[in-house]
Amino acid sequence: MTQYRIPFNKPPFLGHELGYVKDSIANAHISGDGAYTRRCHAFLEEKLAIQKALLTTSCTHALEMCALLLDIQPGDEIIVPAFTFVSSVNAFVLRGGAPVFADIRPDTLNLDERVLPQLITKKTRAIVLVHYAGLACEMDAIMSIAREHNIAVVEDNAHGLFARYKGKYLGTFGELATLSFHETKNFTCGEGGALLVNDDSLVDRAEIIREKGTNRSHFFRGQVDKYTWVDVGSSYLPSDMLAAYLYAQFESAAEIQARRQEIWNRYHVDLAEWAAANRVQAPTVPDHVEQSYHLYYLLMPSLPDRTALIQHLKDCGILSVFHYQPLHLSNMGLRFGGRRGDCPVTEDIADRLLRLPFYYSLTPEDQERVIAALQAFTDWQ
Repeated sequence: MTQYRIPFNKPPFLGHELGYVKDSIANAHISGDGAYTRRCHAFLEEKLAIQKALLTTSCTHALEMCALLLDIQPGDEIIVPAFTFVSSVNAFVLRGGAPVFADIRPDTLNLDERVLPQLITKKTRAIVLVHYAGLACEMDAIMSIAREHNIAVVEDNAHGLFARYKGKYLGTFGELATLSFHETKNFTCGEGGALLVNDDSLVDRAEIIREKGTNRSHFFRGQVDKYTWVDVGSSYLPSDMLAAYLYAQFESAAEIQARRQEIWNRYHVDLAEWAAANRVQAPTVPDHVEQSYHLYYLLMPSLPDRTALIQHLKDCGILSVFHYQPLHLSNMGLRFGGRRGDCPVTEDIADRLLRLPFYYSLTPEDQERVIAALQAFTDWQ
């Protein structure tokens, strides 16, 4: 079967997106930093109570801005989880940074804060953490270690917008944080991201870097009579048409999150007995964490079991997918000294993790089909 009745993802669309895009066109400002971009900035800054939010063309570009803002130089070491998307490390490697791969916790699949002290050296410039599946890393411990060693913290919060750790929003702990609005995320404009700046001393330079290294933002605020090249930078501004689409999603944030919570909870409840009977591990959510309901995964007993289940679901017209492969064992990771056995939890999890269909418009009937197909699986290896 080549056509999936139930795909892994469908981008959310709630109705106002096209109207706002048309309005942005009618306003004759479809380049960056138009009216809808400013509305998105204001929404994030007010909701998260942060100093500055800046939309970017992708989360990857927001991470590249982090590397520039931290002035990463060749040889600087960046601690990053081995279980993450390549952007989390590539942004710093582009500036000459050397990744130091950290293993993850077996419960939340987040960077294991317990390994940080042994990874820190005199060359360590930043800890780049990832809130996997919208579940918070152990921020108290991580921030304490970072402050002790005077190391910057960057939160790759691509999964976790509006999730919290002990009541505080993710993306508001580190000096810098990033968001993703890719079509697979809870809120999307197809491709897009944002930089969150929590360190006041970095706000001005963040605007300059985002505007191709010019003080153009100062010019538009009337602070200078002309703008010029003052720093390194690039063009990280998304079109205001994309911001218009995104703002419509922000307006419906509560509705989107409520529906995703329903889907997550149904998977968790209806699959609990089946998972326990078949040695399948469901997600762990600590009591002090409020998640973002970004994805639902299962940890199968073995790689052959996962492969067989993916094929079984495919035969049922359902697309399920695995996730990150260990970065330290990739071609590039090996060039930076990665070795098998360095991150054993990552190596184990990457072979067993399976993500289920999860999107705002997933109907109760289709979710029931997914659950029934899982419960009917018998080809255990």
